[in-house]
Amino acid sequence: MFPRISTLALPLSALLLAACSSTGTMHSSASTPVKAADGSLIGPNGHTLYTFSKDAVGSGSSACYGQCATNWPPLPVAESAKPVGDFNIIVRDDNSRQWAYKGQPLYYFVKDGKPGDKTGDGVGGAWKIARP
Repeated sequence: MFPRISTLALPLSALLLAACSSTGTMHSSASTPVKAADGSLIGPNGHTLYTFSKDAVGSGSSACYGQCATNWPPLPVAESAKPVGDFNIIVRDDNSRQWAYKGQPLYYFVKDGKPGDKTGDGVGGAWKIARP
């Protein structure tokens, strides 16, 4: 004989399973598009993410606009995304939203041509690979 499962237990277990599968802070998920690989944070396209030394950590803002943002595109946030764990969301001057890790906004580098490239590390003495 199999034990009887209440009709409430199935929906509750499905809800718990869904919650557990979407809360990992270092995995690509609906909550955050960032994951860790080879000691660095990477975005959903597999490209390396960077931090900018001119961004004041924890300020909730970015110092990278105009040509800077053209060369260093901000990591965008989906409309439905919410902050989770060490990942928070900042609102840029143009009202777009950008992911930040431990208070540091995250960016791609336009010259990283393929996943795994890390050519932006150290550029201008102001850019560093984002690390978990």
